[in-house]
Amino acid sequence: MQVVYKSEGQIEAIRVSSLLVGDTLAEVASRIKPGMRTIDLDRVAETFIRDHQAEPAFKGYHGFPASLCISVNAEVVHGIPGNRELKDGDVVSIDCGVNKGGFFGDSAYSFVIGEVPAKTIELLRVTKRCLMQGVSKAVEGMRIGDISEAVQDLAESHGFGVVRELVGHGVGLKLHEKPEVPNFGKKGTGLLMKKGLVIAIEPMINAGKKQVKQLNDGWTIVTSDGLPSAHFEHTVAIGVGKPDVLSSFDKIEIAEANNINLGKPHQITEVNG
Repeated sequence: MQVVYKSEGQIEAIRVSSLLVGDTLAEVASRIKPGMRTIDLDRVAETFIRDHQAEPAFKGYHGFPASLCISVNAEVVHGIPGNRELKDGDVVSIDCGVNKGGFFGDSAYSFVIGEVPAKTIELLRVTKRCLMQGVSKAVEGMRIGDISEAVQDLAESHGFGVVRELVGHGVGLKLHEKPEVPNFGKKGTGLLMKKGLVIAIEPMINAGKKQVKQLNDGWTIVTSDGLPSAHFEHTVAIGVGKPDVLSSFDKIEIAEANNINLGKPHQITEVNG
């Protein structure tokens, strides 16, 4: 598969889908509470997406059975919603994709329920900042490796592990396209980014070791040491002079702030060092 560059009209259609992902995650964020089953959050998302004349992009993708990937604590990504009840102290990473009119958006956000250790709050703040550092490099004339190094350097400077086996990707006309966008690498390497390229940048950062393993369900990826992981993702169009972020966390953060069951790590976005 070759890299597909999008027209301005296509990018605007991808923006619509990407913003719907953010709206969906905000709707889910407003409902999260201890005792709620992850399958019930998934149903909220699917109903919301379909009510907005779109399709859940994940449901049925290579056989995935749900509309959301909901990964809790040591689960990194691809957690399957089920009867698990969320509880105080959980880290909950939620990944969502939609297909609206043949155009795909993809975004992810991590939450904490109630009180969690300071190190876990730091993990979420740093991972979110890793995303924004990576996004800042999504500019015409730079290379994929510039994104990769920006994410890796920040995460590792705080002692966190950067997952190698899972990467960001092109997105827009399909859910997953070329190129791959690793969260580790060297600046000045990889594909030269040009206007019209749309990518999903998605740091997956572990509190401990970088190593992961897959569970027997064939989907869920967990940390090898059982420590928590965090995941944030934006869909981004390569811009001239600055990136064009097509997805948004704005409504998610409002929902997070208004939900008394959620911790508020987003309110301090900068991390010393």
